[in-house]
Amino acid sequence: MPAHRITRQDGLRAFGLDPESYHGSRPGYPEWVYETLRSRCGLGQGTATFEIGAGTGTATRRLLDLGADPLIAVEPDPRLADLLRKNNPDPALTVLVSAFEDAKLESSAFDLGISATAFHWLEEDAALRDIARSLRPGGWWAACWNVFGDDNRPDPFHEATRELLEGPSSPSEGEHGIPFALDEEARSAALRRAGAFDTIHVRMDRWSLVLDADRTVALYGTYSNINVHPDREALLAELGRIARDEFGGRVVRNMTTSLYIARKAP
Repeated sequence: MPAHRITRQDGLRAFGLDPESYHGSRPGYPEWVYETLRSRCGLGQGTATFEIGAGTGTATRRLLDLGADPLIAVEPDPRLADLLRKNNPDPALTVLVSAFEDAKLESSAFDLGISATAFHWLEEDAALRDIARSLRPGGWWAACWNVFGDDNRPDPFHEATRELLEGPSSPSEGEHGIPFALDEEARSAALRRAGAFDTIHVRMDRWSLVLDADRTVALYGTYSNINVHPDREALLAELGRIARDEFGGRVVRNMTTSLYIARKAP
């Protein structure tokens, strides 16, 4: 398959092949992310919140537990949205099956907006304008990611599978060799261009994810570049073989969690 960038339209439907596996395979976010939302962004009981690209609810459940109410979760894939509703039968939650651009959220109605490992699929400048319009003065925007890979640390499994995974790239890969979520200069510049935010804060933390062969296959089966590949099943089978035969069933992936928060000017 020739290398190219996965289109946004394809990305809207690239994650719903197996919602249960997606939900069980994607790692959660470190607790410091939620503590920051509480201590810096005011998340608590009765915080009017919207979430962009909620998926099956990797972050949604914790937002509800911490008091987000109402919580409007915007998810374009109906397969993921169905599982999101099933997993979170909470009266505070409303799920909109829609692209964010088409959701038409109420203006100046929300204390907090958040996107967890999804914002790279949007047109950044236009989305930030819509986000700022939806937030009340003094409200907060938060974008976080779990990024798979870290060029600053050895990553033997990635090196062993690099050639196998050549093909279409996700917008998460960013520009100039810097992953979208880790390009602090570009993301901060976009927030400043929006002209609506008076406080910007960024934090990034590194950690490791340890997987057996089956969990490795399940996780990689949630990646957009694999889900659009015409030989998806053969590709996953080979990934599993490498994990078992060459890594003894123990794969360590380098992870970086990034969090950007910005306050709408009062």
